[in-house]
Amino acid sequence: MTATVDKDTCIGCGMCTGIAPDDFEMGDDGLAEAKNPVSDEAAAKEAAESCPVSAITVE
Repeated sequence: MTATVDKDTCIGCGMCTGIAPDDFEMGDDGLAEAKNPVSDEAAAKEAAESCPVSAITVE
């Protein structure tokens, strides 16, 4: 399973890193980045569902 962050949509709120720190990190540009492959499927999906701008896709 992999996660993708749409950098054009991400606002850098950090919610995903709080929910799934093993699967997401904040990049030097202040926007979220996915670590792949996803290590915690449930947490990654929760992060995607919690993203306020729907910038995360988990497949």
